[in-house]
Amino acid sequence: MSITPLMPVYPRCGVRPVRGDNCHLISEDGRRFLDFASGIAVNLLGHSHPGLIGAIQQQAETLMHVSNLYGSPQGERLAERLVDLTFADTVFFTNSGAEAVEAAMKTARAYHQHDGNEERFEIITFKNAFHGRTMATISASNQEKMHKGFMPLLPGFRYVEFEDLEGVKAAIGPNTAAIMVEPVQGEGGIRVASKGFIHALRELADANDLMLIFDEVQCGVARTGTLYAYEQYGIEPDILATAKGIGGGFPLGACLASEKAARGMVIGTHGSTYGGNPLAMAAGNAVLDAVANDDFLTHVREMGEKLRGRLEQFIGNYPNLFSEVRGLGLMLGVKMAVESRQFVAHLRDHHGLLTVAAGDNVFRILPPLVINDEHIDEFMEKLSAGAADYTP
Repeated sequence: MSITPLMPVYPRCGVRPVRGDNCHLISEDGRRFLDFASGIAVNLLGHSHPGLIGAIQQQAETLMHVSNLYGSPQGERLAERLVDLTFADTVFFTNSGAEAVEAAMKTARAYHQHDGNEERFEIITFKNAFHGRTMATISASNQEKMHKGFMPLLPGFRYVEFEDLEGVKAAIGPNTAAIMVEPVQGEGGIRVASKGFIHALRELADANDLMLIFDEVQCGVARTGTLYAYEQYGIEPDILATAKGIGGGFPLGACLASEKAARGMVIGTHGSTYGGNPLAMAAGNAVLDAVANDDFLTHVREMGEKLRGRLEQFIGNYPNLFSEVRGLGLMLGVKMAVESRQFVAHLRDHHGLLTVAAGDNVFRILPPLVINDEHIDEFMEKLSAGAADYTP
């Protein structure tokens, strides 16, 4: 038998974490790593937050799972908080970001088809986007590397260049149901949508009775310095997919929607065995306890500004390696003049610094949102040492 017990779909590196300590990971062999990857924007409270750990432990002792056939006081509480904190009127809980995006796409189609408009099914998406790994979410992306081996794709998607407003206008037709966009493309290279572009998408959606879907799986839950990134654009989406940080490390996602957008999501139209389980709800409530306040969000913005300032000052020392700093809050990326994945591996293997590669030769910097000045100092020391002894 040659195949590994864990299906070999990841190119796993040699780091084997067994313990977390705030903003650090400790590997099986005792090495200590500064974690500025956060499980790809998941561990927003770090690895040993007492509020999150305590909430999960207490709930695990009480009730972990119950079918959605019954009432959910835990889910009702978290949903009510999200409704109070956002544009949304209603919430469907999932176990992952891909499931949240799937629910968002179903909600958009149901909005039209609830009235019998079955021809309204197409969703306009943007090139280099990442929406997940299910059949529908890879079909929503134009990335061939994600399509290979899984053809044919599901129909119903039209791809347009990011920030190409004229392309969006040209793609709208009698079959269009929605526009789906990441306000900050994560996997695509920390590309931040302009305010003008997002406002224009809102206007086009309104003029054509389309649902505007925001995929905030990576950029949501305080990551950009507001609870959700849409708040920084001065508009509201109709539907929003969230996950990653919302559980602080526990698998949790959600589809948020306005009452108008959710009019087709009635009894029997959607479901999830595990979605909204009491253990996940305890994690989600603990995360909101920590992040949904002005002090925490101000801290994220301040740390983001400090880190960005240090990075912008630093990259000028290595014009042969780095060209640009991108992002919002603590969702940052550095555009490289060389392939970024090798540099990410160099920082990890030789300097104990964890970052994440992305498209467009960018490496992502996604630290826990609880970092302080000492963590930024340690990050810059390790990054500087890594740049100094790196040979592309």
